Amino acid sequence: MRVLVTGASGFLGSHVAEACLRAGDEVRALVRPTSDPGHLRTLPGVEIVHGDLGDTASLRAAAEGVDVVHHSAARVLDHGSRAQFWDTNVEGTRRLLEAARDGGARRFVFVSSPSAVMDGRDQVDVDESIPYPRRYLNLYSQTKAAAERLVLAADAPGFTTCALRPRAVWGPRDRHGFMPKLLGRLLAGRLPDLSGGRRVTAALCHCANAAHACVLAARADGVGGRAYFVTDAEPVDVWAFMAEVAEMFGAPPPRRRVPPVLRDALVEAVELAWRMPFLAHHHDPPLSRYSVALLTRSSTYDTAAARRDLGYRPLVDRSTGLEGLRSWVEEIGGPGVWTEGAR
Repeated sequence: MRVLVTGASGFLGSHVAEACLRAGDEVRALVRPTSDPGHLRTLPGVEIVHGDLGDTASLRAAAEGVDVVHHSAARVLDHGSRAQFWDTNVEGTRRLLEAARDGGARRFVFVSSPSAVMDGRDQVDVDESIPYPRRYLNLYSQTKAAAERLVLAADAPGFTTCALRPRAVWGPRDRHGFMPKLLGRLLAGRLPDLSGGRRVTAALCHCANAAHACVLAARADGVGGRAYFVTDAEPVDVWAFMAEVAEMFGAPPPRRRVPPVLRDALVEAVELAWRMPFLAHHHDPPLSRYSVALLTRSSTYDTAAARRDLGYRPLVDRSTGLEGLRSWVEEIGGPGVWTEGAR
């Protein structure tokens, strides 16, 4: 098939492009003019086109003549205005949907997130029947949910749309996501134990597994108008996993424990301060309801639907994924790529 991959110069998008190439697809990569396409240029046969989710003309040109659109691009920063998040994540998705449909695409695979249904409480072995929450923890979650609804509602005869919800995507080439930020603080000795003594169990999704799910979703029957949770084979104990990664890179695990009462009070104070536009629009908060929920609430998902409809089975297990992560970190000169931004 001929496919368009958005966000292809980024972390997950680059892995989706590679997975499509391995599946025999012709790949067109949509890259912003300001992004670095260096890795994409090493992939034989990838056609690089420049465009932006805010530029309708560039989206129409990029989507013309493709069979499938894999939409991975999104605003995933921890700061920004409501207008910025809405225009990129929601209106950008709407523009791309229209461009794909008008350009003759037969399928639209949206990379969503479990954050779209996250409500700040434990979610253990939930499936796709879980409703969208009434209140969202941050603008990213709210706009990903809104975009997902747009995608699923656009399903129609001749134009199949579906959404994948990979949880906490991790692996090589991730320099700026939630996990690198977390590991950077951990390796810099700036991450205390926020668990409050609770065992926190969470699903993860290695980048190769998420990309594999995209390839499967582009080919599977009966997926129209549906969302699917996608994860690694087994969940992890979050704080034990971080200690394992810290040890792998020669750092001690978190030892300072912050009492839940103090932790929650700090979050409330930061959330209050970050109502100021100057902070909220330009600076990442040191703590937030969203980031603390990721570290203190169990989140695991039933992937039976993905196994049944997509034929999904994880390709990479945790130990193999960690070895690949170690090798990549060594190639780029060590974990300083993470710790520099955490100091």
